[in-house]
Amino acid sequence: MVRGINFECNVVSFLYKRSKEMSNEVVFWEKQKFNQWWLWLILIGLNGLFVFTAFEQVVVGEKFGNLSSTDVVLLAGTGFIFLLNILFFNFRLETKIQTDGIYVRFFPFHSSFKHYSWDKIDRSYIRQYSPLREYGGWGIRIGTEGKAFNISGNQGLQLEFNDHGRLLIGTNKPEELNTALNKIGHLAS
Repeated sequence: MVRGINFECNVVSFLYKRSKEMSNEVVFWEKQKFNQWWLWLILIGLNGLFVFTAFEQVVVGEKFGNLSSTDVVLLAGTGFIFLLNILFFNFRLETKIQTDGIYVRFFPFHSSFKHYSWDKIDRSYIRQYSPLREYGGWGIRIGTEGKAFNISGNQGLQLEFNDHGRLLIGTNKPEELNTALNKIGHLAS
């Protein structure tokens, strides 16, 4: 008898979770990656310099300029620059708008989505912003206007919370985001 009750509880629990997932519709999803050409130019230039220097010193046997570093230090530096490239290549900002709130993940800093429920958000609206002036650049930033998650561009979803906190989430799809927020009735005018 206990086994049967346990089975029924598991079925009810599964059905409840499933119905909750189905009612929590995703109305907007955006995935952004770093696409600033100047950043990639700097990283590729550093890669080229380190690879050339390592090749000259380790393979050819000639020191590059007045370098007095050992082969190990030079190879470690080259490896570090390559790891930095991989890190920048994997940076991504994901934004999901669902009927129960906003989900944001800035990978690799957030392994799972951060959830901001609608009952904690006082106002949400799309706005233009200056990443350098307001937040000091791109990434996970804290500035005069609050916190920001941004990768590129100058458009974002501004959230104003009940506790007076603010969060800006950068977007490259402001019109689609605007439509999604209107659809579920969570866009301030």
